Amino acid sequence: MVMVSIAELPKYEAYKDSGVDWLGEIPVDWNVVPLRYLAQVQAGNTPSKAISSYYSEADGFPWVKPDELIEFRDIFTTKEKLTSKGLIESRKIRKGSILVCCIGTIGKIGVAGCDLSTNQQINSVTFFEKINLRFSKYLVFSSIPEHEKLANGNVVKILNADTQKSIKLPIPSAYEQSLIANFLDQKTTQVDEAIAIKEQQIVLLKERKQIIIQKAVTQGLDPDVPMKDSGVDWIGKIPAHWEVIKLKHLFKEVTSRTKTGSETLFSLRMEIGLVPHNDVSDKHIPPESLVDYKIVECGQMVMNRMRAAIGIFGLATDYGLVSPDYAVFDVASDVVPDYYLTLFKLPLMGTQFRLASKGMGTGSSGFMRLYTDEFGDIKVANPPKEEQEALVRFIAETNRATDLGVDHLQSQIEKLKEYKTTLINSAVTGKIKVTPEMAGIDDVAQDAVEA
Repeated sequence: MVMVSIAELPKYEAYKDSGVDWLGEIPVDWNVVPLRYLAQVQAGNTPSKAISSYYSEADGFPWVKPDELIEFRDIFTTKEKLTSKGLIESRKIRKGSILVCCIGTIGKIGVAGCDLSTNQQINSVTFFEKINLRFSKYLVFSSIPEHEKLANGNVVKILNADTQKSIKLPIPSAYEQSLIANFLDQKTTQVDEAIAIKEQQIVLLKERKQIIIQKAVTQGLDPDVPMKDSGVDWIGKIPAHWEVIKLKHLFKEVTSRTKTGSETLFSLRMEIGLVPHNDVSDKHIPPESLVDYKIVECGQMVMNRMRAAIGIFGLATDYGLVSPDYAVFDVASDVVPDYYLTLFKLPLMGTQFRLASKGMGTGSSGFMRLYTDEFGDIKVANPPKEEQEALVRFIAETNRATDLGVDHLQSQIEKLKEYKTTLINSAVTGKIKVTPEMAGIDDVAQDAVEA
């Protein structure tokens, strides 16, 4: 997508001071009107949780919560629905209304794609007929910084309906509203499509990285090396000089426990591995509550038994404590820990961990645990130590190259999002003049619109 410079787009012949800080100058024939005179604004409501007959997970009336608000997205259905009784207590909101989160994450926005209801964190803005409905969503979006500015609260930010009604908005003629809506519908769609393409490119980059790494750790780096059958169905053929070995010969569980709980507590996280608990949580845990937690030492491997199937493993880089439900392993001297850390995070190994786990529920939910005996009985293809080291270097370089590509695409996505926001704000506030040609309206259509 070629982004047209906003500075090069046409301007109005004359401007005036709007008298509103966030608007600045607007075209001379535009008006500034408080939201209360443009729309009905009302807060949503949450029916009593004590009355189960108010809620339905299947058929019922859509009931919107903040996590279901996506920029400009029309909402037709929701995770949780209301029965007819619940609707009476919650309030019905008309199709086409703009939905704005006004408690907590101020300014998240969505559009009612049908008649629905919202919880108390969302205010609905139902514009009167004199405002073009397609224009209205851009009008509200452009004023989100003003929503955030007017919100108050020490712990949770709140913007009540009366305060929201005081927000002053720029209003052009009905004809210009239609031009602006047409123009922005086209341009925001193009930007969204460009963003979607780049997001898909990121997915493909990460998938390609996984394929490259999986091939490397199962077949090595030399494409001409002689191969042999591993004798294990899920492993397949491996380099002839590699061995197949059970994990219990490479990893030995240790269970040292703290008597004081004074050591640093570590937690396992998917992307960052084993990190100090205080770095990832605000919840303070006093030492007396950590007594009998497992001690972990530098170089040991740590496994989250309940989440091993999704790769929750880490390497300790310092002395400290981990949850008693984690497994801590000493690593054999002929093993390169980073190589196996990578192997354990692959979907290929995840499947084996899931199959070996025991407990209630399915492999991806419930209370499944990978116990040490079952972990130890899993067979893997084990390269010589020097090859493990070479593979770790290769994997690190593959990760670096992928990360650079992902970062570049993410930067482009952010620029597209910034451009989209600036374009909307410029059109809605009259900083650029949208012509019929820009809006894709020909002479015949223009006459009809003006009439």
